[in-house]
Amino acid sequence: MEPLLALMADWWWIGPAAAGAGTAGWIGVRHGRRRALPAGASTTDRAARTWGNRPMSKNAARRLELDAALLDLQAARHAVTRGRAEVKIADAEVMRAQAERAASRVSSDVVSSARARLTAAQRDLRAASAEIRARRAAVRAAKAMLPAIRSGSAPLPVARLFAEHDAILVRWMAYETDPALAIDFPAMSDSRSPLLAEFLRAQERAQWLRPSSTTARLDPADFLAYRDAVRALSHAFERAERAARHGRDDRPEADPADAWGRVASDWAEQAQRALAWSMENMGRAASKSWAERQAKRARKNDHDA
Repeated sequence: MEPLLALMADWWWIGPAAAGAGTAGWIGVRHGRRRALPAGASTTDRAARTWGNRPMSKNAARRLELDAALLDLQAARHAVTRGRAEVKIADAEVMRAQAERAASRVSSDVVSSARARLTAAQRDLRAASAEIRARRAAVRAAKAMLPAIRSGSAPLPVARLFAEHDAILVRWMAYETDPALAIDFPAMSDSRSPLLAEFLRAQERAQWLRPSSTTARLDPADFLAYRDAVRALSHAFERAERAARHGRDDRPEADPADAWGRVASDWAEQAQRALAWSMENMGRAASKSWAERQAKRARKNDHDA
């Protein structure tokens, strides 16, 4: 219990999160973080400060996820362009190494190393191409979400991230405040656990990137950084919880295939959620249109009578 008490002493301010997801929103609120200023503006300029601190417009807040997805897609395209260039360079290195080997100027190890670099560059290019497909799916999902966000049936993108972040903190605080859970799963309260330490580092980063409110001015790049931090926090918590419940305390393993699977799963879940909201709004719109036609027909019949 000593590690638990020490950790609770260090994290005393996070306690009210255990009361429920609704009370967790105050956690990690950052005051005074500077937002991006217009080009050429000075941080000492009062007008620039006013611009940076004013809330986002409703339209910008609704489109934030779409704008971030488009920025993500642009970055993925640049990665593919770089990947293609690197493949060409590596291919040229292989041909040069083969020519020098034929002239007995280099050993066969040099040719093998050049071929290995070419294989790695080709593998990175395939991964970057697959990333583009995932980013395009994210753009389509964000576009499908817009009608639901505008109608109010879906939360704003930042509000949704807040809810996901708070839900993870509430799940973690259950292990910190419930004595039975603390006894059954001590690894979830032991800061010496590598997986829990990874979770705490992810939480620190997510807290730092968390906007001060859902209406705070946020650039698409900032939204992407916070979104990725919340996803990394979720994965870190799930790994720590899974290891604790199975009585393991292994160090996290970096598995590229597993990382790509998690990314693809995130996009698929987002697309399904967008489709569900879109279908719900279409049904609501059709029902409203039918009711309006019936009311108009009834008024016309009354007038004719």
